[in-house]
Amino acid sequence: MFKIMVIEDDRALANQVKEVLENYSYKVTIVKDFQKVEEQVQVKKPQLIIMDINLPYFDGNYYCKRIRKESKVPIIITSARNSDMDQILSMELGADDYIIKPFSMTVLLAKVNATIRRLYGEYAKLPETEWISQKGLQLNVHNFQLHYKGKQVELTKNEYRLMKVFLQNSDQVISREVLLEALWDNELFVDDNTLTVNVTRLKGKLATLGIEGVIKTKRGAGYLFELCRMGD
Repeated sequence: MFKIMVIEDDRALANQVKEVLENYSYKVTIVKDFQKVEEQVQVKKPQLIIMDINLPYFDGNYYCKRIRKESKVPIIITSARNSDMDQILSMELGADDYIIKPFSMTVLLAKVNATIRRLYGEYAKLPETEWISQKGLQLNVHNFQLHYKGKQVELTKNEYRLMKVFLQNSDQVISREVLLEALWDNELFVDDNTLTVNVTRLKGKLATLGIEGVIKTKRGAGYLFELCRMGD
């Protein structure tokens, strides 16, 4: 089951969120010591964080910024602050989503499920699994490392995003639009040239692992990741 951390000083609400999520097979930890939020994130290593803005000692935006320096774990902010600027600030500091209080548990659950599907893959059933694996090629979803036959390379964020899409859609043509969407970032302009450059770099990283010729350009359609060309 996926591990979720709830950082909420309203104990009744935190327990309600915990109960709802556990009913859907999530493993939920509630932070109780608000002087050691960062330490608990490092120790528990959650795969998703649900965090209130108004917290003791420091607010959620502060923690969001701090956590982002060490981790790419998705963060859903909850807050009674409903202005556009409040939401924009949280997103710019690293939040993945923003829910305005009071919210229904149905909406929260839908956003949690959507975030899990988007970042860990719709078919990733085991939360403890840190890898997307195909024919010995392993992609670590937490540190962006790509492993193959005892070798490993570090991927950039964009290379990781593309590799994840390729592994999850192997041996079928993937449109450029789908890959551009995977690269989309609020802070960066993404165009067709950005995609081409990153695909080329990814090919180079694969070559260092001894894997060549598996990414094919399909003119006018997109790209094909030919996993069938690799041995078992």
